[in-house]
Parts: sequence; C-alpha cells; structure tokens
Amino acid sequence: MTMLVIPLRNLRMKWARSLLLLLVFTLGVASIVALNLVSGVVGESLEKKLVAYGANIIVMPRTEKLTVSYGGFSMGDMLLGVSDLDEAGTMQRIASIHHGSRVSAIAPKLVSMTRVDGTAVGVIGVRWEREMAIKGYWSVDGEFPGREDGVLAGSRAAESLGLAPGDTLTLGSRSAVVTGVLRPTGGDDDSVLFANMGFTQEAFGRPGRADYVEVAALCAGCPIEEIVLQIAEALPGAEVQALQSVVRQRMYSVDFVQRLILSVSLIILLIACAMVGATMLSSVNERIREIGLLRSLGFSRPGVFAIFSFEAVVLGAAAGCLGYVAGHALSLRVIGALDITEGAILEFSAAGLALTCLLIVAVSVLSAFFPAWKASSVEPSEALISL
Repeated sequence: MTMLVIPLRNLRMKWARSLLLLLVFTLGVASIVALNLVSGVVGESLEKKLVAYGANIIVMPRTEKLTVSYGGFSMGDMLLGVSDLDEAGTMQRIASIHHGSRVSAIAPKLVSMTRVDGTAVGVIGVRWEREMAIKGYWSVDGEFPGREDGVLAGSRAAESLGLAPGDTLTLGSRSAVVTGVLRPTGGDDDSVLFANMGFTQEAFGRPGRADYVEVAALCAGCPIEEIVLQIAEALPGAEVQALQSVVRQRMYSVDFVQRLILSVSLIILLIACAMVGATMLSSVNERIREIGLLRSLGFSRPGVFAIFSFEAVVLGAAAGCLGYVAGHALSLRVIGALDITEGAILEFSAAGLALTCLLIVAVSVLSAFFPAWKASSVEPSEALISL
C-alpha cells in the first residue's frame, strides 16, 4: 500500500462526507467562477453603454498661442499655425493603433460660422452614425436628419433663429431643411446647428477636412494614457488629450462592479477554505488510531503529512474542475438574463480551467496544512494507548 492509495481509500470509505465536502467546495468554486466571468462581461458591456454618453479623448490640430499687446493695449490671445485635419486619414490612423480594438467610436467634427437671417450661429458638421454612437442621450422634436441637407437645431439656436421642423434656411452656399430640434441638453449642443459632414464640407468649401475628432475609448484592460500616446504617435501633427473627468467617472463605475465581485468572491473562498480545514481536522481526530499504526509501521512525519495533503489535492482538483464547468454554465445563464450584456460572447477557456484547478488545489492544500501538520505530529505511543 502506497501513500497515494491510502488517501483514495479513505475518501472512498468516507464517501458520504467526501461527497458532501466536494459538493460544498464545488459550489463555492462555481460561484466564484460565475461571479468573475459575469463581472468581466458586465464591466465590458457597462463601459460600452457609457460610451453613448460622450467621448473621452479629443484630437485637435497642434497650435501655438501668443498673447499680443502693444502700447499698453492688449489684443488678446492669437493662435498661430491653426490648421485642420484630413478627415479620412485621421480616422484611419486612429483606427490602426495597437489598441485599436479598444476604440469604440471616432466622431469627426467640422466647425463653421454663418449667419441665418442676420444672426450668427455655429454649424457643426458630423457623421450622423458616428455622432449618435457617443450622443446616445440626445432626443429630438421631429426627427434626426435622414437626408444629406437635413439640419438638427439645438434648442437655444432654434429659439433664437425661430426655427422649427420643416423650415428651410441657407448654410454657406447651400440651402438646408430643419428636420428636428434637439431637446435641451444643458451643454454646448443647445447653441449650434448640426448638419451632415459632407454637406457642411461642400457648403463651406472645405472638402475632406475636419477641425477636431472625438474618440470614445474603452478604458478597461488598458490605461487610457497608452491609447492617447499611441494616437499621438500615429498623428504627430495633432494634439491628443484625454478628458480625465470622463475617464475617471467611467472607470469608477466599472471598478466598483469589479471590486464588489472580488469582495464577494473572497468571502466565498474563505468560507470554503474554513470548511475544508474544519473537515480535515475532524478527519484527523477520527483517524488518530490509524495514524498511530502508520507511524508504528514506519511511516515518517512527512509521509503522514503527505497523505493528508494528497487528500486535499484530490479534493481541490475535483472541485476546481467541476466548479469551473458549473460556473461557466451558470454565467451563461446569468448573462443571457441580463439586458445590459446583450450581444456579449463568453467562450469556454481551457487555460482558465487549468488555472482555476491549480489555484483551488493550492488553496485546498493551504487549508489542510494545519490538520496535516497535526496528524504528522501524532506520536505512535500516544495513539496506541487509545487502542
């Protein structure tokens, strides 16, 4: 009989207790695996949802500011080297960065000034499908422009210009039709007119150009600073800035979910470890005579320690394997029931299974360390006295 046969025989003889302990340990592992898999998908989905509330990186042409004064008269700040961006080239370079998969939306803007019935107003050229990806909070009276010459008026701009859906106006060299009025947002969007990018470029004689680009990047998994640095390297003539307040707000929401899941997982793991340790300790007390006989037959202290440790290894490996499979199946059901994770894909990971098994085996052995040490400390004479 070898040291490896003794633990297996004991697990088989105490099958009811072993099965119950395995079930409890497996449920704990399954809960932890499911929580972590779901939290990863929820965090990713939550961040994608937050993208609809604005960009977190802005790309502008590099400029130099000069404060001019002469003879005690200040002429204010002047911008030198003001230019614009090549729209197609800028978007292509941003999309081609190493962390391009973390870029959720790229929304170029072309800003022009004009007068409507003698009143000055700003016209913002946008790509509607890209703009809506970062302005999910917009709502309009009327409808969003579905035609090239359609215009969406901000609420304050529509009020000051007397515009309503169906009105026509002239922007630059072309006439346009107001299809909708943006409901108040409390921001700069209320004071301008929005038009199709191609229409604006043609109306104001700036084909293929953009004044700045807003980028919505997914911050989880890679620091926003790395994305900013990569965009800056791809666009050496542009100034790239992260909107830190927006980044912090998003990361706080995502991190809060992940920290909550981690805390719950640690509590479950500690409870499972306590149960393993208590059960193993009880097993040592029940098998004190068996341990005494083994020691009398020549089993060394390390040998007895290895017997109980191997029981913990078998238990941990079985619980880790079954718990990961059950946790993955449970996470699929939970993700399917959550609206926020619509379209999320969760693939089975063999590496995750192996890593979970190794981790649970280590935790199980650690939990059984004290019972195994106590068993190895039993003196043969003390055990045989009780026979």
